[in-house]
Amino acid sequence: MNADAAKRYLPWVVATTLFMEQLDSTVVNTAIPAMAASLQVTPLSLKAVVTSYILSLAVSIPISGWMADRFGTRRVFMTAIAIFTIASVLCGLAVNPPMLVAARLLQGFGAAMMMPVGRIAIIRTFPKHELLAAMNFVIIPALIGPLLGPTVGGLIVHWLTWRDIFFINVPVGLAAIFLAHRYMPDYHGDAPRPLDLIGFVLFGTGVALLSWLLEVFGEHKLDVTSASVLLLISIALLAAYVWHAKDAPFPLLRLSLFKIRTFRVSVLGGFVTRIGVGGLPFLLPLLYQLGLGLPAWQSGLLMMPSAAAAMGMKVISSRVLARFGYRQVLTVNTLLIGATISMFALVQQGTPLYVIVAISLCLGFFNSLQFSSMNSIAYADVDNSNSSMASTMASSMQQLSMSFGLAAGSLVTGWFLGDLPQSNRVALTSALHYAFITLAVLTVLSALTFRTLRRTDGETISQAKRPDEPVAD
Repeated sequence: MNADAAKRYLPWVVATTLFMEQLDSTVVNTAIPAMAASLQVTPLSLKAVVTSYILSLAVSIPISGWMADRFGTRRVFMTAIAIFTIASVLCGLAVNPPMLVAARLLQGFGAAMMMPVGRIAIIRTFPKHELLAAMNFVIIPALIGPLLGPTVGGLIVHWLTWRDIFFINVPVGLAAIFLAHRYMPDYHGDAPRPLDLIGFVLFGTGVALLSWLLEVFGEHKLDVTSASVLLLISIALLAAYVWHAKDAPFPLLRLSLFKIRTFRVSVLGGFVTRIGVGGLPFLLPLLYQLGLGLPAWQSGLLMMPSAAAAMGMKVISSRVLARFGYRQVLTVNTLLIGATISMFALVQQGTPLYVIVAISLCLGFFNSLQFSSMNSIAYADVDNSNSSMASTMASSMQQLSMSFGLAAGSLVTGWFLGDLPQSNRVALTSALHYAFITLAVLTVLSALTFRTLRRTDGETISQAKRPDEPVAD
């Protein structure tokens, strides 16, 4: 396939898989209360259905770059789609929470190969001055998933059963495999490198244990002493990976990339930001359905404005970045996201629906600009030889932060709810309000990281400059 054909069709290939991922995650979030009732468990306890998927992504993503370099982007991409589709069917056939969680872990493994490998192909196909436009083009169709997901999920749960929500991935997955076979470029690494098995065990075990601790601590299933010991073990494993990566010739995650300022700020600042917003897709359906007493389909409709606003922002985000620059946009926009999240703490029974819609529109608008900015500036100063590793590291940290955010939101909610039953609408609503305030504070703190950017950082992307054009001081 020639370069022009790759540029023309590749964004559609990646967008199709992102659509499937986003549709699946938003449909599942809307259906959590129905799943809990069917499986006879509490809604908060089913956060494992969501966290297991995100955790599997975070643990598996680090090997995606190695697999793409070793076996080629096309083969890995198509295999990942097939795994994701098969796992979706298994989710629909699950008869208890453990079986459902196991299927979601497999589904997360498939997604872990899709998202970063698709991003690697985009980065290698498009030069930096075309990268922002290409990424925005990919994201716009993918946002149709969150736009349709809550409504589709609510209607399916209302008229059919929650099991049917997973089967909608089958036709999309088959279409994605067809498109990938025809239009995905087959990139390989410049030089083969061995898989860092020691690093994979250290990093994967450390993050898995840490995420599991956050989940079970919120359920009060572990005493403080045991939790403290396991926390120290997880930290020790991650510290051991850092020590191992310094001398490893082919580390799983090349930490030296953090010496690149724009990459470091994007990944670390984005990590804290995503902790703040990561819990919202799980907590908002609980607020709408259990706190406000709305049916699943109405809860789904209230999730749509955020996705619609996000699509609108993608159209103008490149112009906003060109006008104000990455440092100013990321700093101010992060504060706006924190303020918007805190406004959900004011939502309760009797709150007019148009107020909720307005808050959701603002959230989608600001989140879209934030993610476009963070995702694109990460690669502003990364050369092509490091693009695969940079994509792997950025994707891994993104998913890990989203997992931590979901666990943090659920943890705060469970903490303030205490021993009161989740059927206590007033108490649950109050606990959710505390969770929103906590997530808002975390988001605001991440603005301090973005302030360390220089005024001209990212201009090769935001100003659409070619490599041979001068960059303004």
